[in-house]
Amino acid sequence: MSSPLVCIPEGRSGFFAESSHVRISQQLSAQPKLAGMVPASRLTVRPTPEMVSSGIGEIDVLTGGLPRGCLSEIYGPVSSGRTSVLLAALAAATRREESCALVDASDAFDPESAASVGVDFQKLLWVRCRDGSGRTDSAKKKAASLSEASNLERALRVADLLLQSSGFGLVALDFSDVPFAAARHIPLTTWFRFRRAVEHTPTVLLIVTQAPCTQTCASLLVRLQASAVRLQPSIRSSLRPSGNQFSDLRSQFSVQIHLPAHAQLLQGLQVQGEIQRSRLERKPAQSVKTAFMTKTG
Repeated sequence: MSSPLVCIPEGRSGFFAESSHVRISQQLSAQPKLAGMVPASRLTVRPTPEMVSSGIGEIDVLTGGLPRGCLSEIYGPVSSGRTSVLLAALAAATRREESCALVDASDAFDPESAASVGVDFQKLLWVRCRDGSGRTDSAKKKAASLSEASNLERALRVADLLLQSSGFGLVALDFSDVPFAAARHIPLTTWFRFRRAVEHTPTVLLIVTQAPCTQTCASLLVRLQASAVRLQPSIRSSLRPSGNQFSDLRSQFSVQIHLPAHAQLLQGLQVQGEIQRSRLERKPAQSVKTAFMTKTG
């Protein structure tokens, strides 16, 4: 609490000023509402949470890892590397022999990609929050917005149950394909409840979104952004037409060139990560930014 303002008449100083200050401070301390206040110098310091590896060395150097008992949010636009960070975190947690839960709000999880980075499916609970009502195509189009809202509501309900049950080393909510217009309407009280549910537990709560949604509830907020894409040399040379090949490019692709799957086109995605918010005691040593390269099979 700041010191009270003491008015000293002209020509008076020294003992008068000091005794007036002490007297006024004693009077304020005697007030019933202020008697229970603790000075800031006597407040206990919240212990630094235990940090675990995110599975990506550059992210660990930047943030120290992912904090247990806290809510962490990683966000970025499409092709920003957010899925790579999510899969790496799941793989690292399962390697630590921890049970993990993934709440897939948009049914976007790819098991093959997860297996390629080393996720142990024996220790992963995958919750798919899609609408399996068997509607026709026309009915699905009419109810598209309602389906997105219901999927998001299912995801939040499931996440609440998982956090209350405890026992998970990592609980991840993949909202990366949920439109931000829908995700931003999640009440702040929901994020507060999630944060309190993992507090004082060994659970890492990880949220993956397009744009920041958890606001002040996130102990760690990291923004990802892709800066460059490299093609494999063999594919780059085969996709570079010359001479009059432009006129029959489509037939050349379909006959002469065996195109790989889209996931194999990218040799690496240059990703930049930046800390937007950190409520942890540990601060970055030099910079709040880092960069890493994704890998594909």
